[in-house]
Amino acid sequence: MSKNIKIHFLGAAGTVTGSKYLIEVLDNKIMVDCGLFQGLKKLRNLNWEYLPVEVGTVDVVLLTHAHLDHTGYLPRLVKAGFKGKIYGTAPTLDIAEIILRDSAKIQEEEAAHANENGYSKHRPAKPLYDLKDVDKTLLRFHEVPLDEWIPLSEGLKVRYRYNGHILGATFIELDVNGKRLVFSGDIGREEDYLLFPPKKPERADLLFIESTYGDRLHPAGNIEEELLRHINETYQDGGTLIIPSFAVERTQTLMYLLWQLREKRLMPNMPVYMDSPMGANVLHVFHRSASWHKLPKADCDKMCDYIHTVTDFRETWEVIDNKAPKIVIAGSGMVTGGRVLTYLTKYLEKPETRVLLVGYQAEGTRGRQLLEGAHEVKIYGKYYPVRARIVEIKGLSAHADQRELLNWMRSLKNKPKKVFIVHGEAHAADVLRVKIKDEFGFNCEVPELYAIEEIDWKRETLSTANS
Repeated sequence: MSKNIKIHFLGAAGTVTGSKYLIEVLDNKIMVDCGLFQGLKKLRNLNWEYLPVEVGTVDVVLLTHAHLDHTGYLPRLVKAGFKGKIYGTAPTLDIAEIILRDSAKIQEEEAAHANENGYSKHRPAKPLYDLKDVDKTLLRFHEVPLDEWIPLSEGLKVRYRYNGHILGATFIELDVNGKRLVFSGDIGREEDYLLFPPKKPERADLLFIESTYGDRLHPAGNIEEELLRHINETYQDGGTLIIPSFAVERTQTLMYLLWQLREKRLMPNMPVYMDSPMGANVLHVFHRSASWHKLPKADCDKMCDYIHTVTDFRETWEVIDNKAPKIVIAGSGMVTGGRVLTYLTKYLEKPETRVLLVGYQAEGTRGRQLLEGAHEVKIYGKYYPVRARIVEIKGLSAHADQRELLNWMRSLKNKPKKVFIVHGEAHAADVLRVKIKDEFGFNCEVPELYAIEEIDWKRETLSTANS
């Protein structure tokens, strides 16, 4: 039995999305996260390629949290021959089911739409996976508790620790005969409207840390005041405020903020619609997972009563046809799919419309295009001119910024043999690399996609190769 550890960087290396890391150790093959690539077409195309590993030999998948870029490849993995268990916390598995079903449904609908309108070069266009593939994947879900060591095999155990970010999110500690591998997943904020602060690792021999905001600090402005300003300006213009939002956490945070503004009698009399089937389903998980968040049940009920949840697509069109000033929260957060696209096809050309971006916009997404001032965007094969005002609130991110990332590492009582900086665009990752080296003196590396890192614990040497 080899004591070496071999690490395959199968995603979120040199980019933010597609988180997948395969760890070969003690004759086990363990995958940490299994996400979809998003954004640039060259990245999305990777979802269709076969992974450069033998999928059928992977023993287990460990999920840090439920976001699509951490779970969205699971049905494809099962379709390719994976037969092991998929471990995650209860909220993670609940939300992953919602996200995967929504992803499959959107892919099926987009393939059908492309075939009907002939704008795909593929004949016929096919979804990456369908709802039947998702059903097969859900059979492999296995719930794990927080803060308890779970044996995987002789000399190998895993522990899940609370990490903020979204409901159910964790960082993962993998213990290999006393050596500790720590996978940060996505680290939450130290101060969050709905979630508790992330816990911190006390020890790591190898550390894998995200770097989404590794090159910047979140602004210290008053988020409620910024949100209210955009609401008032939209109301005065007689327009519609459209907020593309991530269905998990961000939608619930926005609902909470809008409800609070209404409770304080600060908002104009504008109806608020939450048009995201996935967001509505996540609300049910919130009600079932009270220990994971700060919001008391009574407040959660009042918030849901105040904001109108759109129940079907027919009602979406009723909201669109309503010309009165209103606020619409709709998925998806990076404007890559979902109900928000339908709203934008009707409202993006109207100067009185405001589109409020409230989260990270990956390269190649419509959200990034709008943020960077695109004069038109392509939706369902057609170009739409951008006459609406595009505005942004930066402080609502669910990701730790550079200062918070460094603070998360401060509790380490040992010096890691190596820190791998992942889940970030090239500049953000490299800035964080320099900062960690200067502040802590840790040996850091930004791995490339599909790189393989082999660690010989006996000799304490490292070797790198590309597959």
